[in-house]
Amino acid sequence: MPWYKISLAVLLPFSLLTVTAATSYADSPKTASTAAETSKKPADTDQSTEDRTKGVVERKSSEASIAKGDITFDDLKFDIEKDAAFEKSALTPDVKRLDGIKVKLRGYILPSTLFKDTDIDQFVLVRDNQECCFGPGAALFDCVIVEMLPGRTTDFVTRPVTVEGKFKIDTEKYKYPGGKGPGGASHFAIFKIEGMNVK
Repeated sequence: MPWYKISLAVLLPFSLLTVTAATSYADSPKTASTAAETSKKPADTDQSTEDRTKGVVERKSSEASIAKGDITFDDLKFDIEKDAAFEKSALTPDVKRLDGIKVKLRGYILPSTLFKDTDIDQFVLVRDNQECCFGPGAALFDCVIVEMLPGRTTDFVTRPVTVEGKFKIDTEKYKYPGGKGPGGASHFAIFKIEGMNVK
């Protein structure tokens, strides 16, 4: 008898036993009611109904993570409409406290802002790999300009990367010419990282 038929003959009784046990357990009244209760509960009770319907889960860093410099794009959020003129007063204390600290931020290198694929010393890091996260129609907090330190470079990749370096809020360097951009925006970015490593 071939080896694969022997394997099937040996494994078949065990798989039937597992299926029978799983069926009996699933059919029990206690399990069925527990499953029904579980299915009624929202996945995250702290999450608002609006966020659940949009499929967006905000993931701000804990105090311990921020103390280690591990931040997310959600830590950069502040109240501003897309394409609105930027006002310094809109920055929250939580965002301001990141200015000048060494951070690690995960995101995607935005390919449309690159002129080469290797030895890149400046690029735009965005929260996801969609083209909407930089420039007209994008939120200022969804992008960070990465300027690598002298002698440091990286190569373009399509996967997410983690950038490590000093986080800076720069409200002058990334203004549109004359402070007037598309839709009334005044800046195309306000955040930057002086990049040490890209992994």
